[in-house]
Amino acid sequence: MGNVIASAVVSLDGFVADLEDGVGPLFDWYGNGPVEYYGTDRSRAFHISQASADYLDSTWPNVRSCIIGRRLFDITNGWNGVPAVGDHVFVVTHQPPTDWPFPGAPFTFVNGIEQAVTQAKAHAGSDNVSITGGNLTGQALAAGLVDELAYNLAPVVLGAGRKFFGDYVGPQVLLEDPRVVQGDRVTHLHYKVIR
Repeated sequence: MGNVIASAVVSLDGFVADLEDGVGPLFDWYGNGPVEYYGTDRSRAFHISQASADYLDSTWPNVRSCIIGRRLFDITNGWNGVPAVGDHVFVVTHQPPTDWPFPGAPFTFVNGIEQAVTQAKAHAGSDNVSITGGNLTGQALAAGLVDELAYNLAPVVLGAGRKFFGDYVGPQVLLEDPRVVQGDRVTHLHYKVIR
């Protein structure tokens, strides 16, 4: 069975987006390097540094299932039915969309983080599951469902916004020392949760 990895690009003050869900300079590193890089969607190229490409090569190909919240699903329109990474997306929501124009896309709508992790792990098998940062990360961490944290630190202080761990209230969680990869306008910090 693979690992559950909570991942996001985060500001120095811990935010994954501003209060209007904008990412602004958090995503600068996706477009400022010489290496053309793709996730699952072959029509969406990133241009990143070699160090970031090497780091993503060590993580993204091992992710088969992704878990996102309804907010991200709505903001991105479910990436028009193509997962950003992996081959299946589990969307945590109490109200699945009724008019989404991609009904055959590999998206499953589930009620609750525990159900999402169970289904995503079953789908992924020996591959990994990615949870996008925000309230879902806090919920999964509080439930003891997170094995690793991929904290992609952007050199910006947003001042306010959506927190990487949402409104996390739970036990203290200890992490191993991080694997550190310095990219261009991002520092990749990859932690394993100590059990």
